[in-house]
Amino acid sequence: MTRSGASGRGFDAKILVVSDTAAAGERVDLAGPQLRDRLASYGATVIELRVVPDGANSVAAALRELTDDFSGVVLTTGGTGFAPRDETPEGTALVLERDAPGLAEAMRAVNPLGRLSRSRAGLRGRSVIVNLPGSPRGALECLETVIDVFAHAVELLAGDSSPHPPDTGGKTAISSVSVTGASARAASPLTQT
Repeated sequence: MTRSGASGRGFDAKILVVSDTAAAGERVDLAGPQLRDRLASYGATVIELRVVPDGANSVAAALRELTDDFSGVVLTTGGTGFAPRDETPEGTALVLERDAPGLAEAMRAVNPLGRLSRSRAGLRGRSVIVNLPGSPRGALECLETVIDVFAHAVELLAGDSSPHPPDTGGKTAISSVSVTGASARAASPLTQT
């Protein structure tokens, strides 16, 4: 289901903050609330913000709960670096049904420090799961590189055949029309002389 929002197309979202110290109440997480605010300003409806400790098992368990019977985007923040307890990508891998590497690749390209990211992105059921860094600046920076495709991704997961985003042309239902025989050879740039 899509809604009109500030930028035209909305989607439902959930945020999972992954941090030992935030889960223990030893520090206040800043990334989660900033992500919530940015998603809302884009037109998304954030329906849950949850905090769990670091570790693959805690991340996997929370992601299973957050994505069961949910159609939307689940963002994680934290646990994507090189520290010993940074196991968010491993926990995410335990629940993903399909990878969506283009999302993680786009986020890594936004900043030279992205080369140190181990973030993953993929699909579970009708949910898109994306790992973001734990720093507020890094999380927002990465979110900006992919936020514009979330509504369309959720629509595709739901089986919607709405138009592709602007400038990509065609409709989902007709963008892969089969061309056979002489028409295929004539349409192929490989057969042009």
